[in-house]
Amino acid sequence: MKIEIDEFVAFIEQHNGLNDKSRLTNLAREKFALTQDRSVFYCEKFAVRFSKSKGRAFGNTVLSLSNLRKFDHAPFFVCLVTPEANYLMLANSTFLKKISHSSEQLRFDNIRGSFNGSDIVRAFNDMSNESGNFEALYNIHAELGFEENLPRLVEATNAITPTGKKFEPDVAEIENIMSSPQRAQAFTNSTDFSVLKADLDERVNKFQNEIVIAGLIENVNIRGRIIEYLIAGENDQLRSEIISALQNPMTEIPAFKTKNAIGDYSREFSEFLTETDIKTKIMVLNSNPKAYNIDKVLEFLSSEKSIFLFFFVGIDPEKITNTALVSIFQTKLLERTIVLRHWAGRNSRGVTQFEGQTVAHLLRENETDIDRSAAETFLADMLKL
Repeated sequence: MKIEIDEFVAFIEQHNGLNDKSRLTNLAREKFALTQDRSVFYCEKFAVRFSKSKGRAFGNTVLSLSNLRKFDHAPFFVCLVTPEANYLMLANSTFLKKISHSSEQLRFDNIRGSFNGSDIVRAFNDMSNESGNFEALYNIHAELGFEENLPRLVEATNAITPTGKKFEPDVAEIENIMSSPQRAQAFTNSTDFSVLKADLDERVNKFQNEIVIAGLIENVNIRGRIIEYLIAGENDQLRSEIISALQNPMTEIPAFKTKNAIGDYSREFSEFLTETDIKTKIMVLNSNPKAYNIDKVLEFLSSEKSIFLFFFVGIDPEKITNTALVSIFQTKLLERTIVLRHWAGRNSRGVTQFEGQTVAHLLRENETDIDRSAAETFLADMLKL
């Protein structure tokens, strides 16, 4: 995808000063074999909406939210044609502040309204919304997607009271949270850690062929949920149905729900209560895996025995490359944790993602070290949000 996007960016920049939206649209349409859907032009790799303005600031209506939904699974660009230059911005749902036009009836179950050019963020997590950052920005969006952005947009647009609630720990709970890096370090150095890793590896080995097949699914959320269920699902009959569907391309994957908990796999030891979140890393893709909801993690860590871990499964097109079990506080993982604070609603501390190359490194090097001081500083910062 990166090659096609780079080619498109270069093409748009080559035509700076053309100052003719219709002509630029036709040139791009021919160059990249774009298909037209009303005002949107798209191909397999990206979609674009061309707009015209006298300068970089523009308030024109860009697109309806319902129409954006159709293209939100790939980079969606707005190309602003001005007399001096053409400006590209990512306008996927993650990069919208609100919905402006005719949005009074916008609800979670009633997608209405359109967004304007002024509703597109010009910077996100300290990254400007311009060509040098498109890959990094889209990698963030790909793990969130339309469904996770919709509640935020509803809240921002109509000031609807959020359904979530910010976790406010008491003194004892704060002590447990701040001591969680010490607990994590003790668990990582214990035989219980080896037992849990062996348990999860055995589950991966049992379903390795099906996991590799599932790894070919392009939709990030569906792929992740299927692999999580293969490894940690509790209904053997449902797992068998999923496996049958994976082995037969003509069979539809059965509908199923993963448990709405902090982790995918729970296991209690004498001194520790562990929750493990299972994450898939497709080694040939540069992506930022979704990590966790900050409030949910803080609430879990506020209990005395709590240990929160990630179990990464690395997949190449034809095999499972490796697995890694690491604490949330593993040094390199913590250093590369991306906090999406300003993206979140009013009643949330936000969510996090991991920088994808760090996950790939951990799958190769199997590092489990924890810098307690850095972890405690991180937790203190999260509590202040």
